Amino acid sequence: MAAVLLATTCAVVYGMADFFGGLATRRSRVLAVVLLTQVTGLLFVIPLLPILPGAPSPGALAWGMGAGLCGGLAVIFFYRALAGGVMSVVAPTTATMSVALPVLVGLILGERPEPLALAGVALALGAVILVGRDSAPAGGRTTLAPVVQALASGLGFGAFFILLKQAPEGAGLWPLFGARFASILLVAALAVVSGRTLRPGPGAIPTIVAAGVMDMGANVLYVLAAQRGLLVVVAVLVSLYPASTLLLARWVLKERLNAVQASGIGLALGAIALIAVTTT
Repeated sequence: MAAVLLATTCAVVYGMADFFGGLATRRSRVLAVVLLTQVTGLLFVIPLLPILPGAPSPGALAWGMGAGLCGGLAVIFFYRALAGGVMSVVAPTTATMSVALPVLVGLILGERPEPLALAGVALALGAVILVGRDSAPAGGRTTLAPVVQALASGLGFGAFFILLKQAPEGAGLWPLFGARFASILLVAALAVVSGRTLRPGPGAIPTIVAAGVMDMGANVLYVLAAQRGLLVVVAVLVSLYPASTLLLARWVLKERLNAVQASGIGLALGAIALIAVTTT
């Protein structure tokens, strides 16, 4: 039950982080937002390292750095796909791939959830697709490039979840330290090579800091959930994060939810309930 609560809370916080990150990208370039949120997250997790149990090790840092490289690339691919494609195609493609890969790997590694939990996983997969549907009419056509970028983004996010799960027991939050360190180096190198500015737009710093703190807070919750539950279950629950982004946009920005998105949120709640019943 603890893993379900942690993973569900993680999904809520991830969704909030995406909301604030989306607001920040309206005022600043993507690489600037990504880098500054990563730095903020690193500063947030450092004081937690000696508080929560865990010790650094080459294995913990290596798995974390691998996860950080995959996660950093995933964010960049995701924003590029959104810039060149239709949201109603890009978002479901990314979200579905990001949850399907951990589920597949978890089953290959021998994880066998209870039948009701598997039913919840199936419901959650459907919820991810429905929640990702854009509320605005899709008036444009999506070319091949954004679809490929969306698939790559989903693979990156899925790999991030998988690699963090592989960190050795007793690692605590040190894999997150390695992940954030690697992603910072990656984004900074890409900015230097591409000549892009890393200066945030006017008034964007508070929003970027909020996004960075929430993103790292969600990462901490994911690591704690992954230490207590199956990858198949935890990754699926975490991947429901777009639901909280939509609800926050509805509340703050007064954006409307369409019927498909609303049904996706309802389906997500049903999936959580089914999975929770099997873990009590």
